[in-house]
Amino acid sequence: MQPDLSGMGILAPTHAPAACEPTAEEKHQILLDRLQQVRQELARRDIAAAVMFDPAHVRYATGSRNMQIYSSRNPARYAFVPAQGPVVLFEFSGCDHLAKHLPTVDEIRPGKAISYYFNERRTEEVTREWAEEIDDLVRQCGGGERIAIESATAEAAFALKRCGYEVLDAQEPLEQARAYKVRNEIKMIRSSLRAVEDGVRKLERAIEPGVTENYAWSMLHQHIIETDADFVETRLMNSGPRTNPWFQESSDRVIQRGELVALDTDVVGRYGYYADFSRTFLCGDGEATSGQKELYQMSYDQICTNMNLLRPGMTFREYAERAWVIPEGYWSRRYFALAHGVGMNGEYPYIVHGPDFETSGYDGVIAPGMTLCVESYIGHEDGGEGVKLEEQLYINEDGAVELLSDYPFEPRLLQ
Repeated sequence: MQPDLSGMGILAPTHAPAACEPTAEEKHQILLDRLQQVRQELARRDIAAAVMFDPAHVRYATGSRNMQIYSSRNPARYAFVPAQGPVVLFEFSGCDHLAKHLPTVDEIRPGKAISYYFNERRTEEVTREWAEEIDDLVRQCGGGERIAIESATAEAAFALKRCGYEVLDAQEPLEQARAYKVRNEIKMIRSSLRAVEDGVRKLERAIEPGVTENYAWSMLHQHIIETDADFVETRLMNSGPRTNPWFQESSDRVIQRGELVALDTDVVGRYGYYADFSRTFLCGDGEATSGQKELYQMSYDQICTNMNLLRPGMTFREYAERAWVIPEGYWSRRYFALAHGVGMNGEYPYIVHGPDFETSGYDGVIAPGMTLCVESYIGHEDGGEGVKLEEQLYINEDGAVELLSDYPFEPRLLQ
């Protein structure tokens, strides 16, 4: 069962090939536009350059992909992106050939691995040499007093400060750059979603009485690798009593007939773009219980209500204040956010529930170019099963809201 969008003012998802797969020329321009978006955010903050270690940020700014998970925990591959001047990609040893085709990269150098794991007692020395090389690059680009880094070691920041720089966190300019999609970037996101949806279909077919959660979950992993995705960022699939509370990871538990099975895709998919939607299934070919239907209907109502609220120009606070009210008994196990941005990962903004706003929220404006995930989790504080649903949407250049994710809801669970 697909969601009824007729009364919501939300555009239906598209599967048109031209809208879900960029051309070679468009891919080339997307890379250049993303880099320019980063440069603009750096210049706006008077930051001379950013040094990026986070593989998602490196890929966003340069288009290069290499050992994404490994690179997320080993500071041995990074990119130097100045507000103006040549971009230098520091690649892992022996990998310089991987990015030679990219229009965003002016030079490729071997990276200096700045961690104890690689250097032991030479770590401070190697990090000093790393900072001196970065300092030299900044001077070649015209100089500056402010430099931004992220996902590096603490010693890297100390070394740059000793070179005379004011060191800032690069996350702010990068999050702001990524939050507003450049022209045709949405095609890459749709492509990622279409592939992941096919993977979830394989997963859903594998959900039968007697299989383990891990077995069913592996169907998605196999498919996304076949379709040139990167990896699944979490292990959020669970069944029966493990569906409440949420955030219980896939396990070797055997799924039973008549149980709910809930998942959150969290796939870093094609072109590095996140495909992020959630569904809850019913195992077996029987009928759902009244309790299961009640849970599912509440979650469905929450999703539909909060999707329908999305408007360009609306503030995060306004959105939180108007959101669907979670019934008593379900509040304590609510999902932590009403909605969040999404691009290559979960990203800015992060919109919390109204009652949480003063303690953990921040304000901002929903704007064209943003891609958002609307979240729901319904599980009673006294236990029993729970339901997880989530949809991914896009505020397009005209201000219209488009539903991006296109996976059916379970008709046996809707009242």
